[in-house]
Amino acid sequence: MCSACWQRRPERPFVQAAHLAARLAEPPAWLEGFTAHLAARNSPACACGMITALGSLLADEHPNHPQPLLERARRPGRSMGSLARALEDYFTAQRLALPTGQAERLAAGRRRRRIDAVPDPLRPAAAGFCEFMLAARERARRAGTKPRTDGTVEAALATVRDLATFLANGPGKQDWALADVHDIEAFLATLPKARKRRLTVLRQFFRFARARRIVLADPTKGLAASAPRGFSGPTVSREQQRELFRRWATSSAAHPHEALLGILALLHAASSTEVRLLRVDDFDFTSRTVRLGKRPQPVPLDPASWAVLQRCLDHRGKLRTANPHLMVTRGTKGGNGPASTAYASHLLDPCGVPPRMLRCTRLADLVNMMDPKLVAAAFGMNPEGVMLYLADHVDSARLPGQDTANEGSGRGLPADRMNTALAGTARRVVRGHARARSDGWSPGSHQAG
Repeated sequence: MCSACWQRRPERPFVQAAHLAARLAEPPAWLEGFTAHLAARNSPACACGMITALGSLLADEHPNHPQPLLERARRPGRSMGSLARALEDYFTAQRLALPTGQAERLAAGRRRRRIDAVPDPLRPAAAGFCEFMLAARERARRAGTKPRTDGTVEAALATVRDLATFLANGPGKQDWALADVHDIEAFLATLPKARKRRLTVLRQFFRFARARRIVLADPTKGLAASAPRGFSGPTVSREQQRELFRRWATSSAAHPHEALLGILALLHAASSTEVRLLRVDDFDFTSRTVRLGKRPQPVPLDPASWAVLQRCLDHRGKLRTANPHLMVTRGTKGGNGPASTAYASHLLDPCGVPPRMLRCTRLADLVNMMDPKLVAAAFGMNPEGVMLYLADHVDSARLPGQDTANEGSGRGLPADRMNTALAGTARRVVRGHARARSDGWSPGSHQAG
């Protein structure tokens, strides 16, 4: 047998594991099962490389129990290493060891980097605010309420870091007590679109600082988030929607993952997180439905979405992976975790349209064409959040009795006529949906035209 054939031989990991067990005085009982776990999720060469690294750990003077072995296999730094990930997946599935907490370690490192970026005189208050948020999160977990996620804590620390840098480099203030309302207004003016989010974080920070006697007065008191409530982001035009639909539904040039995320966001308003966390068992192949995120009911798939799903399943089958997720990459095919957030956020880069824009376009279209309460019920959203997508004007071309001379003037209807038209349109939509529901229509079955 030539070397190339031996490198690709499926029995090679088991042969190497047998040789390792023969060299060890007391081979662990889980070695054979772990070898099968590696062989099913990795190439023979990659599996043999991890078995060789495992042999070095088993041959040293430290104990070979699963938990200490897993801790020794973990590499320092942001990546724990392929061997440590494989050991963690196998040991936790077999209930031989506890998880390493790698996600918590990475989150702690991100928090530390944000705090270290704060200028030295202002850093102790930022570190104390971080500890305050973490303690509040632990209390929320014990109480069973909604705790802050790692992303929320990191975003708050980033806002405090940016304000500290602004105070130190701009007005030259090296003490939080010297910050006044004019400094806060100038800082919020640097990013007008993030004013409301930043002001919320700064209110929390200065309440904490005032309670700890770091500042005497709250400079955010009296400030208002003047940004109007409502969706004001960009949307995708109908012509561009048609081009994207043809790219993903009628052509095979796009990657299956790109087509899956794009078609689900375009037609079903799916977020990148919902698509990224999709598992194979979330699909009902008999009724052709899928469970997306926390939506209360399964979402029926149209023929175009179903064809894209079949492409993605074929791509997943070629990887020969046991990962339960539908979207599997080269980095996740050997484990059980989903694709990374960064991978999903860059999938639609060839199209130049982010997934969030597609989702917002679909939601805005559905909310303005249907009853917002039905949209909220179908998507499992808060009704107040759905109302933000309502348009503040009425398309004059859709109103009966309007002469065409006023259509191109660019001026909207008066407020009282606009409200009356909105109320009449809403009543007609609700009556039409009631008749459709009696004929067998269900929420979520509406597709893009």
